[in-house]
Amino acid sequence: MAAGAEELGAAVRDWVSGQHDGRNAELAAGVKDGSWTILQLVEALGFCLENTDPRMRGRGIQLLSQVLLECHSLLQEKEVLHLVLFYENRLQDHHLVIPSVLQGLRALSLCEVLAPGLAVSVLKAIFQEVHVQSLMQQDRYTVYSIIANFMATREEELKGLGADFTFGFIQVMDGEKDPRNLMVAFQIVHDVIVKNYALGPFVEELFEVTSCYFPIDFTPPPNDPHGIQREDLILSLRAVLASTPQFAEFLLPLLIEKLDSDLQSAKLDSLQTLTACCAIYGQKELQEFLPSLWSSLRREVFQTASEKIEAECLSALHALSACLSRSVLSSDAEDLLDSFLSSILQDCRHHLCEPDMKLVWPSAKLLQAAASASLRTYHRLTHSILPLLLEQYNKHSQSSQRRTILEMLLGFLELQQKWGHVEEGFLSPSDLELVVDHLVRLSLHEEDSQSSEAAMEAAGSLAPVYPKVFSGRMVPRLGEELQSELEEESSRDLRSLQQHCLQALAAVSTHPSIVRETVPVLLQHLQKVQKGSEAGSAQNVVSVCQSLHRVALQCQQDAEGYWYYHQAVVPCLLAMAVQAATQESSRPLVSKVLLEEEVLTAMVPVISAATTHLSPELAAQSVSHVVPLFLDGEVSFLPQNSFSCSFQPFEGGECLEPQRRLVALLMAFVCSLPRNVVIPQQERLLRELLALSCSCNCLFTATTASKCFAGLVNKHPAGQQLDEILQLAVNRMEPGLVEGPHRMQALTLLLWVTKALVLRYHPLSSQLTDKLLGLLSDVELGPAAADGFSLLMAESPDVLHKGCHADVRIMFRQRFFTDNVPKLVQGFHGAGADVKANYLKSLSHVLNHLPKPVLVTELPTLLSLLLEALSCSDRVVQLSTLSCLQPLLLEAPQIMSLHIETLVTKFLSLTSSPAMAVRIAALRCAHALTSLPTIVLLPYKARVIRALAKPLDDKKRLVRKEAVAARGEWFLVGSPGR
Repeated sequence: MAAGAEELGAAVRDWVSGQHDGRNAELAAGVKDGSWTILQLVEALGFCLENTDPRMRGRGIQLLSQVLLECHSLLQEKEVLHLVLFYENRLQDHHLVIPSVLQGLRALSLCEVLAPGLAVSVLKAIFQEVHVQSLMQQDRYTVYSIIANFMATREEELKGLGADFTFGFIQVMDGEKDPRNLMVAFQIVHDVIVKNYALGPFVEELFEVTSCYFPIDFTPPPNDPHGIQREDLILSLRAVLASTPQFAEFLLPLLIEKLDSDLQSAKLDSLQTLTACCAIYGQKELQEFLPSLWSSLRREVFQTASEKIEAECLSALHALSACLSRSVLSSDAEDLLDSFLSSILQDCRHHLCEPDMKLVWPSAKLLQAAASASLRTYHRLTHSILPLLLEQYNKHSQSSQRRTILEMLLGFLELQQKWGHVEEGFLSPSDLELVVDHLVRLSLHEEDSQSSEAAMEAAGSLAPVYPKVFSGRMVPRLGEELQSELEEESSRDLRSLQQHCLQALAAVSTHPSIVRETVPVLLQHLQKVQKGSEAGSAQNVVSVCQSLHRVALQCQQDAEGYWYYHQAVVPCLLAMAVQAATQESSRPLVSKVLLEEEVLTAMVPVISAATTHLSPELAAQSVSHVVPLFLDGEVSFLPQNSFSCSFQPFEGGECLEPQRRLVALLMAFVCSLPRNVVIPQQERLLRELLALSCSCNCLFTATTASKCFAGLVNKHPAGQQLDEILQLAVNRMEPGLVEGPHRMQALTLLLWVTKALVLRYHPLSSQLTDKLLGLLSDVELGPAAADGFSLLMAESPDVLHKGCHADVRIMFRQRFFTDNVPKLVQGFHGAGADVKANYLKSLSHVLNHLPKPVLVTELPTLLSLLLEALSCSDRVVQLSTLSCLQPLLLEAPQIMSLHIETLVTKFLSLTSSPAMAVRIAALRCAHALTSLPTIVLLPYKARVIRALAKPLDDKKRLVRKEAVAARGEWFLVGSPGR
């Protein structure tokens, strides 16, 4: 033990003298392994702790505290008692010692064996002896940590202090400025309130010490390692302010004051805080302030140009109305809800009747926000508003005004769904039939398309509330109209009516029982079109598919209805397509319209939407039929499955080309299955798809085969089977890319497989990307390879996206950028003049899809290339680059200002481009230039205004519109108040 004591003494002397700062870990290890005790360490530090030099004393306590932080869990209760008394006494020491004392108390606050009463004793000592706000940030943080630790483990003891604890903490926090400390302090205040610590007479003081930070005005410094954002502070403070009704009398006047300020952020914060408060307030807290709150909310909605402010105002009004709705009143109390709603009606109702209808939408939004708060508010307001809107509909003759009124009516009708079907519904059976008849008439025969769409939307909102009426009255009416139109001679008006019928059938399919009525009507119509005398208009079939797609999306959340839809639609579409593909060309029984690329493309989202939400069990049941259909010609599960010849889409021969086109439908199905569904004969299927994608003469078929292959590869589990199939794909692609008649097919396969692997971070993706980069210098394939970079970065609509369960890593675009943009830049500088455009096009595609904050950080190194890309003659490069630059002008004005001369020259030059899309994009960029600092713009003002006069006479209306907007903004450059 003597040896141990000597070793301990030597280690302590080394550390205190500063010779070996790392020996504190050695000393802590000695306590842990039993070489010495904490009390022996204190004794060894005796020469230091009793030293007259405060720095020496501080050094000794610092060592003891660091060891305690390592070993607090090993302490005995008696040791903790002696240490607490020691540290409390040292709180009266020199200010240089205090930080180390607080560290020791923090360690002791973590001890489980802390005797009763010690936590209170420590806090009393801190409250009495330490002027916290004179300490450094880290030491103040230590104080907050001690308090938080004791609150977590010694709650009842601290509550025994009564309001003295609250008052003590108010003194600790008062004047705090550091955001790191405020995050902890706000949490402590929140806990004090929600855990019912006594506030006593200090409610207002506690409110003042926290509300002084409202609204939060904090911008984190660049490269802040602490990661505290303004939003973190806002939410933490809001949690405090909205934690108790006792703050209401102080907080509500503050919120009203900030609402009336000119600062947008203050308005937003105030509105969001008001909404949060309404969750715990009652009529008593709100009563005095309701008139002022309503006045402020109404003013903001009527006057603001900010959509965010308007949305938060409506949320706050909704919350206020809900709060008043749920308050329990005594028998003699005034019903504040009724008087509040009366004020809203008084201030909004008359605007619905004004001829110019200027404030009609703001008024309607306010009324709907209040009406959506409760069943009471809904009935109280709609009882007054609905008859008024119907009256106004009959008064107005212009279609635009009638459409506005219909849209308002729809808004109120949709709210009823929130409360479900209640017996005191506002429509009687006879009224309801009349409404349905009007909706049918407006949907089908209203000349104004927006009014027709509003009627369909209203039907879709009412249908779930009254499904029997709509399935029994509206659906048959629409079906009869559709049938009669099909039998009459085709004309533009009839085709338009047919379109409206199909759209209305989809719009009303918002209830499972209605879906069972509308789906057969739509499928029957599709079958009649296929057998029709006019050889089945492709546009007509596309319209049916669009309606079927909408129905699929609307029933995805109802499992039973969704499975019905899948079983009814998918086999039927497959059967019709197979029938068209297998019939003898000399004796066609049905139209081949279903084999057209436009139609197959429209059928893909229908089958996909009917599959993505299947449960794994039902998906497995369905895939066991569909895959054998394509691999083995197994047609027994299809309706009307008597076909002219066998269905073998993967067999060779030109005569089977129509069958091979149906691989698009296979793609739609298998690529939409959940990842955990086992696909039968998957390896065989992948090999067949691979062979077809590389050898098919039809580019549409080859592309869909490639996409299907890629979709399956993306979800395939990692392992030997995947490695083998990928190696097989590489072996098929490489010779195909070099020479032969199918180079474009090989490139298409390369692009889709690369995308599949890039999305999931597969190691082979970098090798395949390098192949693509190499093809940019290929004279024949280079332009298509460059366009392929857009395919790699963009969201694909039919495969390889999250909606169809693809494996998509969240940062794949940033990773692709980091790995490949330096290679693109290097390739551009080394490329010949004839292929440089390919590199610019690739680069602009990558940058155009990159998240803008990432792009801004890389802008200084890439801007010169982007500006060079504007001089490229390729319109795709120009358009993509302009689309990339426009948001950067808004988000990185300082960097862009350095190139103002080049930007102005390039943009103005491109306003005369032969391509309308380029002219529009250039004008938008010229408009965005006005976000740069005024001092940078003024030398160019006259030149730009003169140049923008020419596109004012452009033959295209959309170009003229952009020119007017851009030129108007340039006229304002340098004007006062801008």
